[in-house]
Amino acid sequence: MFANSAQAFTSQEEKAHVDQKDDHWMQGLHETVSDSVYQSAQWFDSFFIANDSEEQQNPTTTAKIRFAWLPKSRDWSEVKTRFRIRVKLPHFQDRVSLVLSDEADDQLNNLPLESANTNSSVEEEKFSLALNYTQEKRDDRLMNYRLGISGGDIFVRAKHKRRFDLSPTQSFLVEPSLYYFLDEGLGAKLLLEYDYQLSQKSQFRINYSIRGSAEFSGIRWKHGFYKLHQINETTASVISLQVEGERNGERGFVVDNYTLGYRYRFNALREWLFFEIEPFLEFPEDKNYTTTPGIALRIEGYFHKG
Repeated sequence: MFANSAQAFTSQEEKAHVDQKDDHWMQGLHETVSDSVYQSAQWFDSFFIANDSEEQQNPTTTAKIRFAWLPKSRDWSEVKTRFRIRVKLPHFQDRVSLVLSDEADDQLNNLPLESANTNSSVEEEKFSLALNYTQEKRDDRLMNYRLGISGGDIFVRAKHKRRFDLSPTQSFLVEPSLYYFLDEGLGAKLLLEYDYQLSQKSQFRINYSIRGSAEFSGIRWKHGFYKLHQINETTASVISLQVEGERNGERGFVVDNYTLGYRYRFNALREWLFFEIEPFLEFPEDKNYTTTPGIALRIEGYFHKG
């Protein structure tokens, strides 16, 4: 009994020692990234000071960095690194923010809860830098505009969000957006969302989006069915089924892919560090809808200051 107690105490001491070392290293990394982004934001915001006597205000910065490995039955080598930085500029009363990302603008082809591009085709990596102006922001509505560059192409976009509470347990979201790329031309997207609160910690969600553009013929569409569950304060899960395809195109109505997945997300080690494990099954058209199993492993760090 005493031997077991001593062994357990020794293990706890070793674990505490490791945690202490990790804490020092991880805290230093977090502060370095946060300070670097914050100082860059201060430098950028200083360009909008009207005169030398005006006092510079403190901006608010938020950064997200993600590392993901997505091995599949036919490809075990896909590794993705993603970052997204948002800076609120106080000299514009926080209505204007600078958004910097290595993804295309908001991934127009993705649904809100779509965690990763599991498509087998490897898309060209794109870089996006944009100024985002929020004209109106309330709990049930949002109207903003964006001007920037994505993948070397200049674009403008207008987006409106409106949420309707149908009952204490049901809500409906309508989100139309209009965008224009110099190279790709005019495009539009409509996102619809229905939420049903099953319990205090469980929700059922349906997403539907359609997107048209001068860049391609027909209309791209996507359905998403999700069961969200908050397991505890630091852990959550999502069961998902996504179906995507095209209509009114050269091939008429076609389903490109089915994706069935289970995402397990938890917060560990630090309050700003998150981990995800997501096994999934794909049924792509280009593989004759043959079952393609895979798993996504992700680490996300959030850095906030101001």
